[in-house]
Amino acid sequence: MRALALVKQPASLYRKAGRWLAGRMPKGLYARALIIIIAPMVILQSVLAYAFMERHWQTVTRRLSAAVTQDIAGLIQVAESYPQDPNYETLSRIASDSLNLDMEILPRGPLPPPGPKPFFSILDSTLSRELRQQIGKPFWIDTVGRSNLIEIRIQLDFGVMRILTRRSQAYASNSHIFLMWMVGTSLVLIAIAIVFLRNQIRPVLRLAEAAEAFGKGQEIDFHPRGAREVRQAGHAFIEMRRRVERAIEQRTAMLNGVSHDLRTILTRFKLSTALMDEDTPELDDIKKDIDEMSRMLEAYLAFARGDAGEASAPVDMGQLLEELKTDAERTGHATQVMVSGDPVARVRPDAFKRCIGNLVANAARHGEKIAITATRDPRWLSITVDDDGPGIPVGQREEVFRPFVRLDESRNVDEGGTGLGLAIARDIARSHGGDILLGDSPLGGLRATVRVPV
Repeated sequence: MRALALVKQPASLYRKAGRWLAGRMPKGLYARALIIIIAPMVILQSVLAYAFMERHWQTVTRRLSAAVTQDIAGLIQVAESYPQDPNYETLSRIASDSLNLDMEILPRGPLPPPGPKPFFSILDSTLSRELRQQIGKPFWIDTVGRSNLIEIRIQLDFGVMRILTRRSQAYASNSHIFLMWMVGTSLVLIAIAIVFLRNQIRPVLRLAEAAEAFGKGQEIDFHPRGAREVRQAGHAFIEMRRRVERAIEQRTAMLNGVSHDLRTILTRFKLSTALMDEDTPELDDIKKDIDEMSRMLEAYLAFARGDAGEASAPVDMGQLLEELKTDAERTGHATQVMVSGDPVARVRPDAFKRCIGNLVANAARHGEKIAITATRDPRWLSITVDDDGPGIPVGQREEVFRPFVRLDESRNVDEGGTGLGLAIARDIARSHGGDILLGDSPLGGLRATVRVPV
């Protein structure tokens, strides 16, 4: 068991690390694709830079420092072996002409105190190591004071040898060119990758816009573009859209035929009852049943048909809500309407009016006061319908959206109806890309909120 726990522990840590990394990774395809391209490039360039700095740069600097140290060691040997020239002018001339070193012998004395060392300098450490190994005498170097020159002082028996040499003689000073080329090419490759990926992502975004517009019933001119796989997905979407539209057309045609036939029969019933001379209670009941059947038939067909075939168009919400207010006031209900923001939104006019009309009709059926509020922001259109009725229990607010469901409590959402009012309203709201939520109203009853994107 202990061994099994030890095996499971790394797997659990791996899953936690994976979830942590997934939570911090970008969610967009464009950003993820950039990471897939840029991350290997950065890793490769970092490895190359490290290899260059660690191998090539240090090796070249070590060899250059060793060569300069050998020249200095040779000058020291000559100075110690041939002390005939007390001023060492000949040796200085040889050092200047043949070795590119500026040499002079200073009077014997102590070396200067150690100066500040650079935070990161391959030259300082490499040259000091070579001086200790090849010469083995007390020395003092300054690689900081003069940017282009290096000063070296070596303690000898007869004085102090002072040497000035160019930094390039002991140091691979052109390495920054390699780094600049590496960074420059990386930036160029990243810029090319960004432009290329943007062109590749644009067809995917266009396909997503077309799918969203089709879900909202909006027409959009879409032609598949981009990579082969994206074009295949685009053609598949177009074919799916054709099949859906064909199925909707067939269903609409069938429903129109059924409704025509049933309306014909109901019309015959109404005509037969109208021609009857006797006005009896039984005849009145038959007429009521026929009217109820006609109303139920219209509700069923409206739910089954949905808003198929209707195109989206700009609708003035203020005008639409005023019309619904007028209808509610005709039935004796005090109604208030308030609109904030841009009142024009692009929706399916008849379907959206039916959606809000069903909510207003439910509010009128169970309350005396109605308040309708429309709010428009850059992304959403929200419409709330409040009433002062008995409301709906919290546990049943989702159930009432199911087709043919009617509550038995004091508030019956479709009293005397079919139980389709809220189902039709939510179906229309969701076909616009939104939804309907029920909550508590400030008036004391129910609040129905329609929220659709604009």
